[in-house]
Amino acid sequence: MLTALRSLIFMALFYSGSLLFVLWAMLFGWVTPLTVQRTATGWSRFHRACVQWILGQKIVVEGDLPIGPYLYIVKHESMFETIDMLCLLDRPAIGAKRELFDIPLWGGIARRYGLIPIERTAGASALRTLRAEARDRIAQGRPICLFPEGTRVPHGESPPLKAGFAGLYGLLGLPVVPIAIDSGRVSPRGKFLKRAGVITYKVGEMLPTGLDRKEAEIRVHAAINALN
Repeated sequence: MLTALRSLIFMALFYSGSLLFVLWAMLFGWVTPLTVQRTATGWSRFHRACVQWILGQKIVVEGDLPIGPYLYIVKHESMFETIDMLCLLDRPAIGAKRELFDIPLWGGIARRYGLIPIERTAGASALRTLRAEARDRIAQGRPICLFPEGTRVPHGESPPLKAGFAGLYGLLGLPVVPIAIDSGRVSPRGKFLKRAGVITYKVGEMLPTGLDRKEAEIRVHAAINALN
């Protein structure tokens, strides 16, 4: 009963509050992209506060998280990490599926913030676009963040990585920081009920540039599934 009540309060407060952040970004986001980025970071902090104080979810980071122009590769189990990345990293340019950019209001703000659209069915042309977008964000001094499984995965499952990771790793020449997360234990995909508990980020060993494609995939796959 308490879990259901907490989940209901969270949904009501977070989504109504999110609308205010969207309206603020629409009204003042035309000033500079930095205005949108700061608004998005504030939204992420608001989300984390709701998660902690309403849902009773504690957030723990295991390992040293290097901050810089790296390629962060993150496990994807729930909506939580897609929003919380803006708390964890400094203005990350996150890869997001292309369809999200067509959402009224939100899509325009996403472009202004600098999210990177990913067309999952366009093959080589999608990779070229992804590389160009990523290089533009790197030139701005921003880290790149990808969820290489392509969609949210139930906790405990470890599907193979999408081809985009290895291609981007080879083209960008950035060190890779793999991050595991177990958010699906307390906030399962597609479930209304969100339980109290601990959400853990586990930072894996940084991968240097220049590794063989297969080795890079194996090491990253193991690292992001370390909490399974």
